[in-house]
Amino acid sequence: MTEMTRSGALGTDRALLVLEDGTIYRGYGYGAIGASLGEAVFSTGMTGYQETLTDPSYAGQIVVQTAPHIGNTGVNKVDAESRKIWVAGYVVRDAARVASNWRAERTLDDELRTQSIVGIQGIDTRALTRRLRSSGSMRAGIFSGRHANRPEAELLEAVRASEPMAGRKLADTVSVTEAYTVEPHQYGWFAPPVATIAALDLGIKSMTPQRFAERGVRVHVLPANTTLETVNTLRPDGVFFSNGPGDPATADEQVELLQGVLRQGTPFFGICFGNQLLGRALGFGTYKLPFGHRGINQPVMDKTTGKVEITAQNHGFAVDAPIGEYVTAPNSEFGEVMVSHVGLNDNVVEG
Repeated sequence: MTEMTRSGALGTDRALLVLEDGTIYRGYGYGAIGASLGEAVFSTGMTGYQETLTDPSYAGQIVVQTAPHIGNTGVNKVDAESRKIWVAGYVVRDAARVASNWRAERTLDDELRTQSIVGIQGIDTRALTRRLRSSGSMRAGIFSGRHANRPEAELLEAVRASEPMAGRKLADTVSVTEAYTVEPHQYGWFAPPVATIAALDLGIKSMTPQRFAERGVRVHVLPANTTLETVNTLRPDGVFFSNGPGDPATADEQVELLQGVLRQGTPFFGICFGNQLLGRALGFGTYKLPFGHRGINQPVMDKTTGKVEITAQNHGFAVDAPIGEYVTAPNSEFGEVMVSHVGLNDNVVEG
């Protein structure tokens, strides 16, 4: 196994980050002490770590923060994007000893402990990010406390025996089980709603229906297993599929629903996972990106206007569709389609 040196120390519990290629990073425990397995990915956001941790799209993943200082502003109830932290594990270089912000209610370390999220601090996250960028996202494990004393060969075996992200069906595990409605008047819109949409929760962030409501849109948030019949009883002006975790190739039930929506002519739009399912509904395939797009600084070109937009993204899969002019969809009943948005870092379909 390759051994990496630690870059600093803030805690006392020894911890190891073991990658499936045999690389080991040595640091100290952060948050809960224990063992956790997942897919190691990196996020390039300089801020917004609480939003990252509570984004359901990160379910099953060990998130590496490229920003060196994490936890400076603590955590609060307002900034959470969902009801809990979803990451499988958390990796930082320098964890803040104290939270310094007027909105902070507790430290990030306390929150990680409360929610039983195993983390590691004090490792060279730049070296780790370079490895993930060159070798691709890979299975990994964080082992702290007594778990870090197990034979390293045994830890590596556990990592390599863990489930890969490709083929994982996770949207159902993060979705709500009961529908709820977000009304515009809850967010300062006191005129009648301008539209109503049915939003399929595949891992929706709380800010999404809030932003709709602020613009006068009533949002019915629905479980991932919702049927077309249920959608139609709401008489929505449009249907929206949210972001979410896992492999879009496993979401056959949601693709079938989406095809029904398209056949009856109901306007549709989706983001992230929802956009990938649109590609599948049209007959295109999806594939796993080497290391994904995760951060708040991803450049995307709108091919309609030629403008470049800086976007926030979090996805490890993409639609395999030709970029250029209109083409007949593989599922020809839906006619001609065209890629409208392209990621400029790697020419990946974004819309």
